[in-house]
This record gives sequence, C-alpha cells and structure tokens, in this order.
Amino acid sequence: MRIDAYADPGTPDRRGGWRYLAWLVRRQWPRCLAGAVLASVWMVLLAATPYLMARAVDHGLEPGDLGALAGWTGAMVAVGGVNAWLGMMRHRTMTKVRMDANFRTVKVVVAHATRLGAALRAQVGTGEVVTIGVGDVQTISGSLTAVGPGVGAVAAYATVGGLMLSVSTRLALVVLLGVPLLAVALGPLMGRLQGRETEYRERQSVLTARIGDLAGGLRVLNGLGGKGLVADAFRRDSGRLREQGYRVGAVTSWIQALGMGLPMLFLALVTWMGARLAAQGRISVGELVSVYGYVVALGWPVAFLIEMAHQLSRGVVAARRVVTFLRLEPAPDEGTREAPAEPSALHDPTSGVRILPGRLTALVTTHPSDATDILDRLGRYTPSDATWGDIPLADIPLPQIRSRILVAEAEADLFAGTLSNVIGDEETPVRGAGNCATSHNSAADAKQRTGADEWAKLTAAIHAAAAEDIVRALPDALETPIEAQARNLSGGQRQRIRLARALHTDPEILLAAEPTSALDAHTEATVADRLKRARKGRTTVLAATSPLLLDRADVVHHLVDGKVAATGTHRELLDTEPGYRALVARDAEAEAAAGQAAQEGEPAR
Repeated sequence: MRIDAYADPGTPDRRGGWRYLAWLVRRQWPRCLAGAVLASVWMVLLAATPYLMARAVDHGLEPGDLGALAGWTGAMVAVGGVNAWLGMMRHRTMTKVRMDANFRTVKVVVAHATRLGAALRAQVGTGEVVTIGVGDVQTISGSLTAVGPGVGAVAAYATVGGLMLSVSTRLALVVLLGVPLLAVALGPLMGRLQGRETEYRERQSVLTARIGDLAGGLRVLNGLGGKGLVADAFRRDSGRLREQGYRVGAVTSWIQALGMGLPMLFLALVTWMGARLAAQGRISVGELVSVYGYVVALGWPVAFLIEMAHQLSRGVVAARRVVTFLRLEPAPDEGTREAPAEPSALHDPTSGVRILPGRLTALVTTHPSDATDILDRLGRYTPSDATWGDIPLADIPLPQIRSRILVAEAEADLFAGTLSNVIGDEETPVRGAGNCATSHNSAADAKQRTGADEWAKLTAAIHAAAAEDIVRALPDALETPIEAQARNLSGGQRQRIRLARALHTDPEILLAAEPTSALDAHTEATVADRLKRARKGRTTVLAATSPLLLDRADVVHHLVDGKVAATGTHRELLDTEPGYRALVARDAEAEAAAGQAAQEGEPAR
C-alpha cells in the first residue's frame, strides 16, 4: 500500500488524544492490520524455536535417533529463515505506518493553520506550532508501534503461556500472571510521565516562540540596548526548561530501568522454577530446555509491551496537543451579502479614511501602527464598521474579500523555494531563465515552457518592483533557491520581492504597509514611478511617509492620533499643513542624504 504524501488526509477525530491516535490507525487499517499480523507471527515463531528444540532433544538427541534429530534441526532452520523474512517485512510495514501517521498529522496541522489564517497568531504562539511540527509529530508516529509489535507481543505472550501449560500448570500461571503485575508496577510511573511530559512540552513551545522573537528582533534589540535583558530572560527560561527536562528524564530512566530489571527478575524466577521441576523429575530434560527457550523468547514480547506503554504514554500527550490546536476556530464568518460588483469606495469610519476606487492613496502618520490598524480594518483582519461601497465588510463573505482585497504587510512571511515560486505561481515554475529583462535564448525557452501570460505577469511584477538587478545577481536567476524568510537576501531585496509578489497577484485593491522603507532614494523613486503605472486604474493604498511615494499619490490622508486631519495632494498638504510638512520634510532630508551617499558609491540597501 503506497503512501501518498499529497492525498487528502481526511477529517481528524478531535475529541481527545486517544481518539486521535485511533483515527490514525483507522485511516490506514489495512497496513496496520498487516503489521499486527506480521508482528504476531514473527513473535509466535520466536516461541516456536524452543518448542522445536525440545522435540529435537527428547525425540532425537536423548534416544540417539539421528534422523529425528536432523528433521527437527531442519525445521528449526526453516522456521528461523521464515522468521527473518517476517521480521524484515514487519519492520518495513511499521515504518510505513509511522510515516503515514507523520505525513497525515503534518497535513492536518498545516491545513488547519491555513484555515485559521490571520486568526492563527491571535490564538496560538509560533512556538506552539513549531513544537508540534518538530517534536509532537514524531512522538505520535512512534507511538503507533502499538499496532504492530504491541499486538504481536500480546499474541506471543498468550502463545508462550499456552505452550507452558503443556509443560507445567504452575509455570504457565506464573507467566500469565507475571506480566500484568509488571504493568501494575509501572502504571503509576506512566501517569507521572504524562504529567511531566505535558508540562515540558508547554515550556518548550514558550521557549521556541521566544527564540523566534529574539532572532527576528535581535538587531533592533541590540540598537536599543535591550539584548542583554532579553538574553537574561531567555537564560532563565531555558534553565527552567532544562530542569523540567531532567524531571522528565528521571521518570523515563525509572521506567526503562524497571522495564529491563523487573522482566529479568521475572524470567529468572521462571527459569529457577523450571530447573527445580527438572531436578525433581517432574519434567524432562527437553522440557527444561524448552522452558529456558520460552523464557528467552518471552523477553521480546515483554520488552515490546513495556516499550509500547511508554510510547503510548508519550504519544497521547503529543496527540492531545495536536487536538487542542485542531480545536481552534477562526473568527466566525457570518457574511451573506455579495461584494460590490463594480469598483467601489472603501470607508473606515473609525479614522475617517475613504479610499476612492482606481486611485493611488497614501496614508501619512507619525505612528506607523495607526496606518497599519486602518489597513487591517479595511482588509477585514480586525472587526470594524468599515464599508465597501454601501455594504459593511462584516456582511460580505470572507472568501470574496480575500479574492479582491490584498493586505501586503511590511514583514510578510517568505517561504523557501525558487525565486520564481516565491514571487509567482508554484505550479508554473520558470526554468532556465536568465536576465528576465532580456531576450536571451534561456529566457525565451523559459517563456515557452511557462506560458506567455504567466511569463508576462512575472516579468511585469519584477519590473514594477525594480527587482531586475536581484534576478541578475543571483547565480541561477529565477531558479535560484531562496531560503525561508529570504535570509540569503538583503533587507531591501526582501522588500522588493514582497512587493513583486503582491503585484504579481494583481488584486483589485492593494493595501501595502511601508513597501519601500528599506530602499535607497534612487531605487525608491524608480519603484514609485513603476508602481503608479503598474496599478493604473486599480485601487492602491500605501502607508508611507516618503515624499518620493507621496508625490505620485492621487490622494494623501494626513492622520493625527489615528484620525484624518487633512486630505489633499502631497503638494497641497505641504503648503497648508505645518504638521504634515514637518513630518515629510524630515523624511525628505533623510532621502536626500541617502541619494547623495548612493551617488558617492556607497552600497544601496
């Protein structure tokens, strides 16, 4: 049965950790059944070896019958060969079981994270998602060994008990009652492990989130002098996590020690009792050999049963965390009215901002968070009374809004992949493209393979974002691998890639926050000119204070404390609004200095 990593994972059972594990088994029950059967036969045949050995001793070696001895010995060799093949197939099957559970859990978690969308960050930290993806998925998949070796261990345990009945009822009772007593002895430790493991996972997710925040804001923290303060807090949190890890390890070590020691004591007792029975003449020499062989064979199922309990104990903790995440729900979408069929104005009553269709509008404020809040309300990422035309945004189904209004964040995530996939459609990669602004054969070949329309959209977006130099500088042009968050690009390059991606989407309404803040004056001026031409006839809103962008805007809203204080063109506001002039003039001086530095040969950002 083949594993399809891209198939529909199905609807997970979110009623609890045990139910989620059971759902994983049900989704691949033929494979799980095959693993259980293979493991059961494999372990039962381990117990068959001492049985055959006892027959070889009693019927061949002791009476001196070489034919019988050879026959029973040959049977042992045959059983050993079959068992070796069964062991190999069992291992392969259980590997597929674990991988299926791994892929399936990853898919349901990623799909649910996508479904949550913008509500994800508000409901769960990044560290929680990372911990699920890195640790919990592996723990869950490992716990499914219970459906293979675990079931086989039970079957082998019952078989050995039955075989022991033919030797001695007393020995059979000791074997059949001994393992349940071991479970009773280890039970409290398993419950304690679950509690410690749960607390450890929670602390781990918090610390993982802090690592991400620290890495993302390290430069800012260093500039503000707060790096040492955050480092001290991180050191304290990591110390607590280490101590909790020691507590988890202490419980685990006791389980493993008792799991190895108690079975040995139990098996030693069975061996001693068998030897006593043989010395008393109540069992034959061959039966004594078989008892010893049964004791050795019983070591495998007993070890697997203890390991199964340990893995299930950890697996249910991880499954509960996954189920908790899957129970999160996005904000309810109660919209039932159709969005305006024609381009219409967006209005935010909270700030007084009105966005006219087909215009390039700029929002200028001393506090960037005020402009970001407005964009979030107009994009319906936060609840508000904003309207589209005469229809409240809250009354419009969210899919319609997402398909026509795009909010381009200044620090939007960039996923790993080739540059063409990062900017454009992943299903139509551009292969072999060189300088996308030229007509080289490689670019022509890529255009033919990609499709004229997609190629035109891609090159137009790159051109509008003034990103051709990025493509030329990369070793494989558009096919160059880009790391997650584009860490192998500079800040200014990342910003232009984000802008190119937004322009490639070509939304009806584009709401962009600080799209050129990391660019030098010359590049920013180029982007401003090209952006206005590329978005001609479409609604575009820019939250910015750069005069280079503001001078190209059709309408500028000057915001004070989150409210519209004045509206007009850039030049009108310069003449009539002292506060606007002071804010913009400060940026103009900085851009003039940057432009002079660029002319003197300093590298652009």
